[in-house]
Amino acid sequence: MEKRQLGRQGLEVSALGLGCMSMSHGYGPPGDKQQMIALIHAAVARGITLFDTAEMYGPFTNEELVGEALAPYRGQVTIATKFGFRIDAEGRQVGLDSRPQHIREVAEASLRRLRLDTIDLFYQHRVDPEVPIEEVAGAVRDLIAAGKVRYFGLSEAGAQTIRRAHAVQPVTALQAEYSIWWREPESAVMPTLEELGIGLVPYSPLGRGFLTGKMAGGAAFDAKDFRSQLPRFTPEARAANQALVALLEGIAARARATPAQLALAWLLARKPWIVPIPGTTKLHRLEENIGAASLHLSAADLHAIESGVAALGVHGDRYPEHLQRMVGR
Repeated sequence: MEKRQLGRQGLEVSALGLGCMSMSHGYGPPGDKQQMIALIHAAVARGITLFDTAEMYGPFTNEELVGEALAPYRGQVTIATKFGFRIDAEGRQVGLDSRPQHIREVAEASLRRLRLDTIDLFYQHRVDPEVPIEEVAGAVRDLIAAGKVRYFGLSEAGAQTIRRAHAVQPVTALQAEYSIWWREPESAVMPTLEELGIGLVPYSPLGRGFLTGKMAGGAAFDAKDFRSQLPRFTPEARAANQALVALLEGIAARARATPAQLALAWLLARKPWIVPIPGTTKLHRLEENIGAASLHLSAADLHAIESGVAALGVHGDRYPEHLQRMVGR
């Protein structure tokens, strides 16, 4: 698979990574552990070198899964994880916490779960308004100096926060939701990343599964499925957004691709420093996604996507208000 550079500090990864969250967290019951390990091994065999996890996923169980699965491939892959939430004894997220002492504690715990000596890419999961970003960047800078971390990342941070952090410790990558149906990063964040030489790692590049065309408008979600909380995934919003899926299906058919491949290829065509991390728990979806890395969209295809989406619009908010307040700070 083609490789891409994230940031200017020397991190090179596969053009597509693998988001591992859904194997343990967020979209219903966890997957079978051995099947998920086999899926991660299949991803390595097919050229994927960037794997994304977080202490919050599970919590903790996803890091343990990723650590066990990738133990045979030390030095061959890049593992990204995250800090920044406070998690209580029952495994509940009870607030943000990016105090330097907490960052150090999370780093040590993540190293144990991931079976690593050094975390390759350490993201702040969400910006903590109670802790100056300069203190956060300084704490990660110290972890880098101590050999505990290689590269510093941010997640869902605003442009000014990115600049302030980067002035203390160079930021290698920003993780943010970015896809055909969520393009807010294009306004202020992406120009900042381009100026500073920071890579973009889009999560939910397939619209949390909606852009694959495999989600029926009236389908019900499991009680543990995060999408049940999102305004964009109400039955009414999904029904209204089926026109967007139909648009992608038509363009994909002409390109001899699937809607999922089209959505990923569109992202890869945006900038050479973008590395999407689609997640899946199924081998055939993994293989389908990987096919996007070799799909080159024509100027006509890209224009059809741009003009079609602009004409249709997208129905439903990305997040409920309490979650929207946690992004773009």
